[in-house]
Amino acid sequence: MANSSEEFRVVIPGVSQEEGRLPRQYTAEGQGAKKGISPPVEWYNVPDGTKSLALVVQAIDAPEPEGPEWTIWVVENIPATLKGLPAGFSGKEEAAGGEHEGIKEGNTDMKRLGWQPPKMPTQGGHRIEFKLYALDDELNLGNKVTKDKLLDAMEGHVLGEAVFMANF
Repeated sequence: MANSSEEFRVVIPGVSQEEGRLPRQYTAEGQGAKKGISPPVEWYNVPDGTKSLALVVQAIDAPEPEGPEWTIWVVENIPATLKGLPAGFSGKEEAAGGEHEGIKEGNTDMKRLGWQPPKMPTQGGHRIEFKLYALDDELNLGNKVTKDKLLDAMEGHVLGEAVFMANF
């Protein structure tokens, strides 16, 4: 098994993998300007040969009618040279330009583009899964990218996967 410091991994700064509570400002439960912004996402040790990255974020164990998985963010064509996405990136990828040029956000299960902040469940909680894929190609899926369309296009191109689980 590879040394954990050398493994392809994804993290949410300020959120522990063990206790992993997603801060309120990244949810629908925050207040004012500190509500519903996309969280920062960082990654390390991208596999050799990676040409682009793709990110799928889902609420796992979501209560019905959304459950059991609910897609809350889809991002494709992240350059392999990037080390992360900053907080509040969602909805601003075109304005960001520079090294973020070409990154495209897809539709969530709410049929909305970009980060769809999770809402506090009425009972218990659920997990938010951040899954990052290292790909050997760039995907150009056009408009209306969805998780399913992305996963289909990635088939045969995945060099590695990294997962971070946060609680909500």
